[in-house]
Amino acid sequence: MEHGKELAESCMQYALELGADYADARFVTTTIEGHVYRNGAPVSGGRTPSAGIGMRVLVEGSMGFASIDRLDRGLARSAVETAVKMARTTRRREPVDMGGPVSNRASWSMDVRDSLRGVDIDTIAGLAGEMNRQMEGLPSYTLILSPVVCDKYLVTSEGTEVTGHTEQLQTYVLLTGHGKAGSEQRFMDLTTAGGWERVKDTGLVERVADEVQRFKRVLEVAVAPKELVQQPVDMVVGPEVAGIIAHENVGHPSEGDRIMGREGAQAGESFWRDLKIGEARVGSQQVTVCEDPTIPNTGGFYLYDDEGVRARRRFLIKEGVANEPLLNREFGARFGTGSNGAARAAGFDREPIIRMSNTFFAAGDHTFEELFEGISLGVYMRSFSEWNIDDRRYQSKYTGCEAYLIRDGALTDTLVKRPILESTSVGLLSAVDAVSKDEVLDFAATCGKGDPMQPVPVYAGGGHVRIRGIRLGGVG
Repeated sequence: MEHGKELAESCMQYALELGADYADARFVTTTIEGHVYRNGAPVSGGRTPSAGIGMRVLVEGSMGFASIDRLDRGLARSAVETAVKMARTTRRREPVDMGGPVSNRASWSMDVRDSLRGVDIDTIAGLAGEMNRQMEGLPSYTLILSPVVCDKYLVTSEGTEVTGHTEQLQTYVLLTGHGKAGSEQRFMDLTTAGGWERVKDTGLVERVADEVQRFKRVLEVAVAPKELVQQPVDMVVGPEVAGIIAHENVGHPSEGDRIMGREGAQAGESFWRDLKIGEARVGSQQVTVCEDPTIPNTGGFYLYDDEGVRARRRFLIKEGVANEPLLNREFGARFGTGSNGAARAAGFDREPIIRMSNTFFAAGDHTFEELFEGISLGVYMRSFSEWNIDDRRYQSKYTGCEAYLIRDGALTDTLVKRPILESTSVGLLSAVDAVSKDEVLDFAATCGKGDPMQPVPVYAGGGHVRIRGIRLGGVG
């Protein structure tokens, strides 16, 4: 680690010698293991260690980026020269302004008691065996266990020196089943953030067992009541569904680079482009959606972003008003507010761009039971099987997996087959009239963005959310 740090510092200094106005270098080491099982049998496995340095330089308003995957001094100097040349030959229509200088010295780490580095293959195989046994009886099931350990060091010409450490047991389950209700699939990302102790702390095996039993029951007894599509109905969605709505309908359109068009040719645009942020109402007064990388043991956890900016909670929507976009230093300057610590890079060979971390509906003032009061006919969507949203993050669709009929103010045990929640982002958020007091943040996901693609771990969730007067896109 020390050699990589010294080389990163050398890269930063050399860029300044070549005339850069600003330079940073990130030294990142990552170890990723992959253990894949299909129907209980091992399919593949391996370990992939990587180490490298990514460097950015700003020269006369233009940015250059280069990276190396071998810690060689000559190779490093050549990469710096490439980055500086790239910046010099680029003619930006609007020069990059990173705002005021940022100078932070800090070291942060995810809470880890039993590091994944020390977990041997027999221990992982033992956990896989336990999890696979919970899925027996299904015609097809796949399990992926992937311990990931990452260390990073950021140094900048403004004086920032930040080290960070994260560990995650990335866990993916794909279930396929057949029953009276037809064929269904359920994909679950059950990633735990922290050390091996999180397997027990989160009840990972028990959670798989519970979800499998719920999935089997959906296959056997779910029905498609026609009355649900003949009139507007009320809905209550659980933290998983609330989480995907917060991520897709709020988090992505709030990204500053999307709003200003940088992502237009890659991952899409944003309907926030047409809004006056701080004034435009996009939801009811009961809707507050937050973004917070500082929550311990979450997939999106960090205390300083990949530009060295201290992380904090961001209020994307506050009481129904579009309140604050996600920003890095460049777009923070363009918005005139400064960065709010949203710069993340998927690896040393990727530039930091604006990303989400943990996105969720803030808790309200209702109990879970109170949400069903006053609903004469509706659906409680606990989990979803698929989703879709357009490039502007406006027209959206969520298909339920485990969903229950609500009748006469009470939650019944009647399972509804594949109800479809379909609405615009503003229409959906404006129909929210209550959120529960509980705030659950355990829906893990891998968010993709950028070109080349940058997959980063995130969490999502929130309280249970009640939505009034929705016309379902279909049932069954």
